[in-house]
Amino acid sequence: MPNNDYLKSFLMNNPKPDLTAGQLLMFGFDGTKFNSDIRFLIQKLKIGGVILFKRNIESQGQVKDLCMAMQEAALSADLPPLFIAVDQEGGAVARLKKPAFEEYPGASVIKSLKEAEEISNEMSKVLNNLGFNMNMAPVLDIAFDPSTSIMKDRAYSDSPEGAAEFGKTVIKTFQKNGIMAVGKHFPGIGRTVLDSHLTLPLLDTEKEVLIKNDLVPFKAAIDENVSGIMLSHILYKNIDSEWPASLSVKIAGDLLRCEMGYKGLALTDDLDMKAINHDIKTCISRIIMANIDMTLICSRNSNQENALDEILRLCRDNSNASGNAFKSAERILIAKEKFI
Repeated sequence: MPNNDYLKSFLMNNPKPDLTAGQLLMFGFDGTKFNSDIRFLIQKLKIGGVILFKRNIESQGQVKDLCMAMQEAALSADLPPLFIAVDQEGGAVARLKKPAFEEYPGASVIKSLKEAEEISNEMSKVLNNLGFNMNMAPVLDIAFDPSTSIMKDRAYSDSPEGAAEFGKTVIKTFQKNGIMAVGKHFPGIGRTVLDSHLTLPLLDTEKEVLIKNDLVPFKAAIDENVSGIMLSHILYKNIDSEWPASLSVKIAGDLLRCEMGYKGLALTDDLDMKAINHDIKTCISRIIMANIDMTLICSRNSNQENALDEILRLCRDNSNASGNAFKSAERILIAKEKFI
C-alpha cells in the first residue's frame, strides 16, 4: 500500500479535479471476482471506495482475493488505497452469512456493553482479515417506540443515553482494530415507520426535540472520533422542508458540520433508494454544496459515470463547489492515511 508520505503528497501533486474528483465516490458493482468492470471503476473513474453486498460475497478466500485485487488495481494506477466497505451490523443487516461466515446477533438483542464490545471485537477482526477497512455501523438511531419504529430490530436502545453508550463502545472497538466505523442515519430515523428504500419518509419533530434526544448518540459518536457519519434519506420538515438530510445544506452543512462541529467523513445513504427522486445532477450539486464527502451509488448503473461527470463540471464552473470538493478530498485522504 502507498505509505503516509504518498498520501500526504497526493493532493499537492494532483490539484486538478479530474485526478481527485473520483475520490468522492463509493460504488457498488456486480460479480464475485475482479473483472474489467471493476477495473474501469477504479482505474478510469478513479473512485475512492467500493461497497460489497451479498451478490459479491461467496467465501472467505474469495472475498479476501477480491479485496486484494481491488487494492492492487488502485496501487498500479498510482491512486490512494480504496475504502472497502460493507454493511455488517449483525442480525438482519449483515452481508457475511452462514455457512461461509459466522453470524452475529443484531443490536436489538444485545443487552450489555460488554457483549457489544466482544461482538464488535470479533467482527472487526474478521473484517480486517478479509480486507475490509470500513463498516457501515453502528446504528445510532433510537427506537423510541419499539413496536412501530422502522429501526426496532436494528437499534441498540429506546433511550438516547443507551444508544449513545452502545454506539461509543462499538465505534471504539471497531476503530482500535483498524476498521472505520460509520454511524447512521443522521440526524436519526428511529421515529419513522416507513422504509426509505421504498418511499420518502417525512418527520415533523421539532429541531429542539431532535437535539435533546435523537442527536445525543451522534454527539457521543463525534466525541469518540467516529470516522464517518451517514446521512439519512428522510425529510425533516422543521429543519429543511424541501430536501432530505442526504441532500440538505441545512442538515449536513449547518447542523452536522457547523453546529455539532463534525470534521470527519460525511456520506450519503445509497442514492439508488426510492426516497431519492431527483436526477443525479441535482443530487451531486446538493451533496457538494452540503459538504458531504462521499456519494454512495450501490448498483452498477449509468448514474455512476454521470456522478463523476457532474462533479467535474461543477468543479470547472463553480469555485465554491471546487473548494468544497477539494476539502472533501482532503478529509478522505486523512481518513485513508489513518486507517489504511
